[in-house]
Amino acid sequence: MKGLIRVGELAYSWLIDSGNFLQHFLLLAFRINWGWQFFQSGQGKLINHEKVVGFFTSLNIVQPDLNAWFVAGLECFGGLLLLVGFASRPIGLLLATNMLVAYLAVAEDRAKLLNIFSDPDPFLAATPFFFMLTALLVFCFGPGAISIDGLIAKKLASRSKQAHHKPS
Repeated sequence: MKGLIRVGELAYSWLIDSGNFLQHFLLLAFRINWGWQFFQSGQGKLINHEKVVGFFTSLNIVQPDLNAWFVAGLECFGGLLLLVGFASRPIGLLLATNMLVAYLAVAEDRAKLLNIFSDPDPFLAATPFFFMLTALLVFCFGPGAISIDGLIAKKLASRSKQAHHKPS
């Protein structure tokens, strides 16, 4: 019986280690794909600024010109930061908030958000969903080890470890 329990413990430990190893690649895949999508979306908004202002005006968004510049810049440059994994958590929070506003600003998407628990399919199929999901994943879990933030954290941990082991 003890042997069977030990096999179960080893198998469970292997699953945890495998999941922890693969999470960096999953986060990388989300960041590369949706960081690039954010970049392209923001770039399109920068290039077609007047159309975005017109759309924001039709949604009764306050200061549509200023908000169009802000959203375009956030998506374009935030998308690039997300892609490379730099300043990931603040950018993830800003981009997730931006996608929440996107859901709330458009009446059709707002209904999808408000009915998420009674009818989740339209919410999951809406354009902002994967943008928001990616931003939330990165905000909550970080960008993973395969990122600039991951390299910085590794370098800081190495310096901290060296500082603790230096003789006085």
